[in-house]
Amino acid sequence: MNDFDIEKFWENDALAHKDNCFAPAPQVALGIRMSDECVFAELGEEGEPWGYTPLERRIDLNRRYNDLSEKIVGRRLLKERFLPEDARLPYVKRIGEVFGGEYILHNGTEWLKEGIEDEKALEKKLDEVEKLDLREFMLPPDWESEKRRVYEKYGVKPSPVHHIRGPVTLACSLMGTTEFLYFLADEDELAERFSNDIADVIIKMAEIMDEEAGLTGKDTHGFSFADDNCCLLSPQMYEKFGYPVLKKVFARFSPDHGDKRYQHSDSAMGHLLPILGRLNLNGVNFGPTVMAPEIRKYMPEARIDGCIAPFTFMNNDEAQLITETERDIKAGFELGGVNISTAGSINNGSRLSSMRLMMEVIWEHRKH
Repeated sequence: MNDFDIEKFWENDALAHKDNCFAPAPQVALGIRMSDECVFAELGEEGEPWGYTPLERRIDLNRRYNDLSEKIVGRRLLKERFLPEDARLPYVKRIGEVFGGEYILHNGTEWLKEGIEDEKALEKKLDEVEKLDLREFMLPPDWESEKRRVYEKYGVKPSPVHHIRGPVTLACSLMGTTEFLYFLADEDELAERFSNDIADVIIKMAEIMDEEAGLTGKDTHGFSFADDNCCLLSPQMYEKFGYPVLKKVFARFSPDHGDKRYQHSDSAMGHLLPILGRLNLNGVNFGPTVMAPEIRKYMPEARIDGCIAPFTFMNNDEAQLITETERDIKAGFELGGVNISTAGSINNGSRLSSMRLMMEVIWEHRKH
């Protein structure tokens, strides 16, 4: 494209991201900034995109990738500065472990291993959870000394917990998907108790880590969920189990109008939009079958972070990528609040040339 002005593109893009992507701007916002896992295919390097990469190699890969990205898209996209391993705080146990699960690595990816066999096991686990000293369970014995050491040496504070695995995905992981669905259909009272306990644990975990991070006031506001498996529930089932968790957590951490209320679910969960719409979400990232006009019907103030199919981007399917980008540009100008991104992860195989193509399409359809 002969008239493509890459610096002007980025100037326009900054304007497009104002006011949660609802501000008037010459072009629709681009949300894609790539991800660390994309370095392997782009550079022709072997590695585990979702697994561990030694720090020195990660820095080298990201630097070489950024050398390319600067030439192709005009920006260095990936982080090049990392704290040393010595600056890491001890492991803090997570919500899956609270409910008896175990996080394991399988094929280079982290999974939450099932920990609840049946309804009796769930009842027993909930009895334990409701009596649990959560702070003592979460934080390791050397927490205080290590927290002090890391802060004094590097100025690093503990990370808050304001993003978490959503209630349906959590329950499916803990019980097994089929088992959980049967359970939810058959055990109303126990399901309500499970849902309430998940909400209470999320709130307590977030409060504990806010305190450990030294956060107060407005700094403690905002929350987001990642709940791909919510698509498996009917509206009635979701209303009973998932919705109350989000409602309770948002009431605690997102009480004000501008506070973050975000849901990621890269699945075909369009049937749940009327229910999720009652949560006043202001940011969403849904599956590639859930389109912006449909979302906007129920979520008038939500920034829509992308409807581009991840496999379209990962396969670098230029014709389809143009079609999907043009579709979302149209929605952005008509509906506002569209941030052109993938409907889910940006996976290894997604190339900088495809990002450049999307930028050129956005530029071509800008307002002159």
